[in-house]
Amino acid sequence: MSELKIVSGRSNPDLAKKIADSAQLSLSPVTIRNFSDGEIWVKYEENVRGVDLFIVQSTHAPSENLMELLILIDAAKRASAKRITAVVPYFAYARQDRKDQPRVSITAKLVANLLTEAGADRIITMDLHTPQIQGFFDIPLDHLYASPVFVAALRNEELSNVAVASPDVGSIKTARSYGKRINADLIVVDKRRPAHNVAEVMNIIGEVAGKDVVIVDDLIDTGSTFVKCAEALKAAGAKKIIGVCTHPVFSGNSIEKIECSTAIHKVFVTDTIPCHWDSSKIIVHSVAELLGEAILRTHNSESISSLFEEIIR
Repeated sequence: MSELKIVSGRSNPDLAKKIADSAQLSLSPVTIRNFSDGEIWVKYEENVRGVDLFIVQSTHAPSENLMELLILIDAAKRASAKRITAVVPYFAYARQDRKDQPRVSITAKLVANLLTEAGADRIITMDLHTPQIQGFFDIPLDHLYASPVFVAALRNEELSNVAVASPDVGSIKTARSYGKRINADLIVVDKRRPAHNVAEVMNIIGEVAGKDVVIVDDLIDTGSTFVKCAEALKAAGAKKIIGVCTHPVFSGNSIEKIECSTAIHKVFVTDTIPCHWDSSKIIVHSVAELLGEAILRTHNSESISSLFEEIIR
């Protein structure tokens, strides 16, 4: 069996270190620099010929993180790594997954093509914006879910008469999955988007009054959708409201919106994106052990289906 090595890009080194620790390995050294004009230079400091190489790199903004991942893959391919697996905890550009209006790009497919053409043999990622993005790849992709981490955290909360809320129609299957695991009812918040990053709550489908509500989503960006959803649920009679969000994108003044909202009790997020904020309401739960176990099982050609926590239909 080929040797296993894990390397990290610069987008999320703390998570990469935790993943390596959980797999009882050390990160293999790699030097990454920027020339004075901003171009990226990469060099593996150890021999990777014939190695089963796992590259940990989230692709959140800036887009330099994606470019860095592509260069890391290309360098490994040219150094004759036996197999190259891109471990992408947060897969960016996934929200543009279809042509919802004329003359726009399908960036999720574009990024899938770039990773494949760069030389990746396999992808490991977590909580894609839409599961069908898996079909954009012509190489194997393992789609993990953060639900085991969040469900464990929710069970430690003092919740009663619980309901799980989907903030849009696209998250219904995920919300239903959480509901079955914590024995909760399902609520759907119907909203519309008059413009990018702008959401208006139209209707709430399901019984809310007197319930503790868990809002489940894959990411929070500007925070407007999440906060408006929470405030609409509170106005409808919800008691304690907890948010569950895998990817804390948190652009603009999203942290301030969450902190200032009296409707929100707390928000659980993961460390797929570096957590550099200061908030009393936002609690980080690491997915390092989950990703580390996926890496070990992939290397050993073992099944990782038990890690998928697939959506219950």
